[in-house]
Amino acid sequence: MKKFALLMLLLLVSVLLSACANMSYSAAPTIDNILRKQELVLGTSGNQPPFSMTTRDGQLIGFDVDLAQAMADDLGVPLKVRTMPFAELLPALAAGNVDMVISGLTMTPERNLRHAFVGPYFISGKSVLTKLETIADIEDASELNMPGMTLTVLEGSTSQEFVASFMPEAVVVPARDYDEAVDMVLKDTVKALIADYPVCIISVFRYPDNGLISTIRPLSFEPLGIALPKGDPLFVNWTENFLGIYQGTGQLDALKETWFGDASWVERLP
Repeated sequence: MKKFALLMLLLLVSVLLSACANMSYSAAPTIDNILRKQELVLGTSGNQPPFSMTTRDGQLIGFDVDLAQAMADDLGVPLKVRTMPFAELLPALAAGNVDMVISGLTMTPERNLRHAFVGPYFISGKSVLTKLETIADIEDASELNMPGMTLTVLEGSTSQEFVASFMPEAVVVPARDYDEAVDMVLKDTVKALIADYPVCIISVFRYPDNGLISTIRPLSFEPLGIALPKGDPLFVNWTENFLGIYQGTGQLDALKETWFGDASWVERLP
């Protein structure tokens, strides 16, 4: 009987040790995997100037790309960037196809139910890109809520949710990316694009001879954040500390000045 009790005790200890080992191994699955494979994989659209964009020669540049590169440098690993349509970014994060998403992504309670967020690293807001002064002069989103008002938004974005909430009577034509959306405005297919303020302003810079104008004041509050997989508190903690130091040392402000204080990079775009 004593031998049986001793055997059961040893078996219980073995099970507990195995469970503890598994818990230890899986406590930081994402950051452990990054260090093991020696690669940080960023998911971004590559089509949201000045956050991420592709130059004429195929180089990926932008505020978000530089921020991700700084994170990779601090982790001591190379950065690998995977570009995909905006609507596919968070599903790719949930599937484990990317380690993080930085792509002008607004932190919302609904998104935060499925993904971890760190930030904000930038404060933005909804704006309007149009060729019509009467639309650019609006001060409230409800002024665009009318039948016959044709608008475009980035598919899967908070802009799409914003229009659905505040302009339900408008006709909405979702776009796969911002190039397609801006082209709709240029060709008068729609009357306006609803997007984050920086996107609208940069579009005016990119097409100076096409009569594009934008609202001066943002119509909403949009905190942009870094999306991370759920279930890895160490990776979230590391990213929080990284962003705090990056901001506290003035590097984040310097990065903002690079991409928002000088628009010379626009000449490198298609």
